[in-house]
Amino acid sequence: MSYQENFQKWADFSELPDYLKNELNAMDEHIKEDAFYTSLAFGTAGQRGLIGAGTNRMNIYTARETTEGLARLMDTKGDAKKRGVAIAYDSRHFSREFAFDAARVLALHDIPSYVFESLRPTPELSFAIRELGTLTGVMITASHNPAAYNGYKVYGEDGGQMPPEDADQLTAFINEIDNIFTIALADEDSELITVIGDEIDQKYLENVKSVTINQKIIDDFGKNLNIVFTPLHGTGEMLGRKTLAQAGFEKIAVVEEQAIPDGDFPTLKSPNPENQAAFEYSEKLGRKVDADMLVATDPDADRIGVEVRLPSGDYQPLSGNQIGAVLAKYILEAHKTAGTLPENAAVVKSIVSTELVTAITKSYGVKMINVLTGFKFIAEQIQEFEETGSQTYMMGFEESFGYLIKPFVRDKDAIQALLLICEVAAYYKSQGKTLYDGIQDIYAEYGYYKENTISVTLEGIDGAAQIKAVMDKFRQNTPTAFNGVAVVLTEDFLENTATDAAGTVTKMTTPPSNVLKYHLADGSWIAVRPSGTEPKIKFYLAAVAETSDASDEKLVNFETEIQEFIK
Repeated sequence: MSYQENFQKWADFSELPDYLKNELNAMDEHIKEDAFYTSLAFGTAGQRGLIGAGTNRMNIYTARETTEGLARLMDTKGDAKKRGVAIAYDSRHFSREFAFDAARVLALHDIPSYVFESLRPTPELSFAIRELGTLTGVMITASHNPAAYNGYKVYGEDGGQMPPEDADQLTAFINEIDNIFTIALADEDSELITVIGDEIDQKYLENVKSVTINQKIIDDFGKNLNIVFTPLHGTGEMLGRKTLAQAGFEKIAVVEEQAIPDGDFPTLKSPNPENQAAFEYSEKLGRKVDADMLVATDPDADRIGVEVRLPSGDYQPLSGNQIGAVLAKYILEAHKTAGTLPENAAVVKSIVSTELVTAITKSYGVKMINVLTGFKFIAEQIQEFEETGSQTYMMGFEESFGYLIKPFVRDKDAIQALLLICEVAAYYKSQGKTLYDGIQDIYAEYGYYKENTISVTLEGIDGAAQIKAVMDKFRQNTPTAFNGVAVVLTEDFLENTATDAAGTVTKMTTPPSNVLKYHLADGSWIAVRPSGTEPKIKFYLAAVAETSDASDEKLVNFETEIQEFIK
């Protein structure tokens, strides 16, 4: 159907709620086209989109449609569907409505659901799937996106995000639905809908205790570590403060203005802990209480951001890669010191994350495994380790501020990361140092690995075409050098080819993904990929040098060349 036909179908539906009718009436032609030209698609982590009327928007009808597709997929699983679905949601607008509507759609397919009584973090949903033994799970969240967004993540029975083949099947079932408005709902008090809460919280918190590596460090130095914590109006408040307190951290100052769940995120332009702007309130409180570190979790508490106090007293954010490096270094060093580092230890990271951690793992004789972007690929590695015994999982991370320490969860877990990064800070405090000193020590030992990510947002149908045009240009005009440094290997993960400077092509075995990565002769690299969940194209720049200034200069030159190339 054309976007005009789709629009008219919605306009003609007599039972459309008034707030959606009003939206339709206010649409100009450009917004109308964007809202109805397509349906929300599954990316690296489910669906995500603007809240509003339309097939290309998150609303009660598109959420029901996705759930109907999920129910039809589960109907093919026979009696296994009786294991049911765990459902959680965050603080965003309509999250609770979408969650309980999903349970009511599932109930009409004779599928039980276990819905959290109130908002909970994404990692707890992943934990609940494994704890309850459900066949799948649903998380209603748009993660760190602005307030105008919401989303729908689907999880497998291992607690990891739904893998591509299952997502393709789900998409096929969704596409079979003829009329989005005829999807029926069971009664809210259906016996197939079970409300869950505190019991799962307590079991999760009990498991979180295993994240701590050296309790004595916390006992001796953690008690005097000044921590400022903010959940950015999201779910992190549910378990974050309890996690720190039960570990023995005592000086925890919470940004109370941001401890209140609120889908408007009134104190923020965007609830993204990757951005220093999200730390404005934390920095004010940090100066007041003389905090050693500031920590923020995003609305669904799967990502974490950290700022550290500099010698000047100011606060500086750590990048996602720097957090990954200090965590990895501490984990491996602490286990080596304790004599508990397994011979088959492995760390897993995405292909666009820093190679500094690769250098760290190599120095400890630990295997580094690279996977495609999307934490489900890290979860798949964990599952393989458990089934084969080939490796012992030590940590997994993505440069986009996502970390998983212990695999009782199979997605990014900011609650676990919150606990461990504070233990790492206590460790450096025991040496009279800060986290800032820690990352400088790592650079001094391994070299100055610096990274930067350029994200270009291109909304709507025109934006999608522009993103495709950029990717096509890279493929049709393969760069041979950046900043005068030769490209020695070009990896095309969509074609699954690795081409060296002499033109020799080697086939790769990773699942197809629209990513290009250029390896340079000096160890630096450039990667480009469209986001799987947002209307963005991302450029990952990584420079390696013997000094900080030289590495920074390379990054600036890389960015200039990229900007020129994509004009």
